[in-house]
Amino acid sequence: MSMFYDALESRPPQEREAALMAALPRQIAHARQASSAWGEILADVDPGAVTSREALARLPVTRKYELLERQQAGRAQDPFGGFCTQTFGAHLPRVFASPGPIYEPEGTQKDYWRMARAIHAAGFRSGELIHNCFSYHFVPAGAMMESGAHALGCTVFPGGTGQTEQQVQAIAELRPAGYIGTPSFLKLILDKAAEMKVALPSLTKALVSAEAFPPSLRDWLAARGVAGYQCYATADLGLIAYETSAREGLVLDEGVIVEIVRPGTGDPAPEGEVGELVVTSLNPVYPLIRFGTGDLSAVLPGPCPTGRTNTRIKGWMGRADQTTKVRGMFVQPGQIASVARRFPQVLRARLVVSGAMASDQMVLQVETRETAPGLAQQLQEALREVTKLRGEVEMLPPGSLPNDGKVIEDARSYD
Repeated sequence: MSMFYDALESRPPQEREAALMAALPRQIAHARQASSAWGEILADVDPGAVTSREALARLPVTRKYELLERQQAGRAQDPFGGFCTQTFGAHLPRVFASPGPIYEPEGTQKDYWRMARAIHAAGFRSGELIHNCFSYHFVPAGAMMESGAHALGCTVFPGGTGQTEQQVQAIAELRPAGYIGTPSFLKLILDKAAEMKVALPSLTKALVSAEAFPPSLRDWLAARGVAGYQCYATADLGLIAYETSAREGLVLDEGVIVEIVRPGTGDPAPEGEVGELVVTSLNPVYPLIRFGTGDLSAVLPGPCPTGRTNTRIKGWMGRADQTTKVRGMFVQPGQIASVARRFPQVLRARLVVSGAMASDQMVLQVETRETAPGLAQQLQEALREVTKLRGEVEMLPPGSLPNDGKVIEDARSYD
């Protein structure tokens, strides 16, 4: 039984990068031509010139709230806001909704969401039955996992959510090889089985997602005979990264180009620095170019011990949107990045908002190797100009700020 889903997972990194960079200009050209939204966003882009990560980094980042805004503005003409390349009909069998609502299309490609790779890495194999407890209602999660399971050659029981007693009964009688769903619901099912005094010996593995999966819960499941693995996917993009038996971060999927950028910007962050995940999808039906997920993560150095050669990330590390209200004004991460960009001496910047309620204080902490006379005053003036708020400046040596992706830290007391 092969550890790898296919040969793509173990190919030389240079071969993978060359393939992705060859596909990138074709995808950009397709997106510009086949979708009105990308035709506008990328109107001034020459697709043939975008053949490197450096060139990709010069394109605008489109964030989820912008996608929602375009959908809302153009919903009367196109429910997808001009981002989908297909219209209703045989080539678009289903449409889903995520909170917002944001509407997402499903195309006809086999394993459209590319979930089979993550399911395989979690230990599932062809010929097995999977108990799928992701929702089949409105959101695509249930269908995402089911299509991946079918591509892997598995049979699926569509358990969906709720009805824990019936879930226990179905697992006891059908004897699935494993579970797919949220980790918290799996715990509820196992707790209910214990309460009912029903053994579930067939349930030995699980692929979980959509929630945090702390080591404590992973160990709790393992103590009950279930080896749980996690994956990171979104309704917009499908699979982004998945856990392997090494349990050292998440390995990126083969069908996406992932960047880590400093929150509030499109600027790539140095390897290891926590930043926002920005993803370019090679999906022809729903092309997303430099799509800002709003999630924080960081690249892990070195290859996966399993032999998979794609880049690894640490997994979900919080949200990148740190917009904070200070003295009645909204301050955004992009504004702090704008201030820092004016001064080449500044390596990193972080705005700390403190004080009791109705007594906000702002301190801009900056890492710099230089403390030229007047720099702090210039930074203070730039901060006021950009945010329209007064704040102090604190100069720090390189490496002083935490590597947690925060550009704005709300340290106020709300007691």
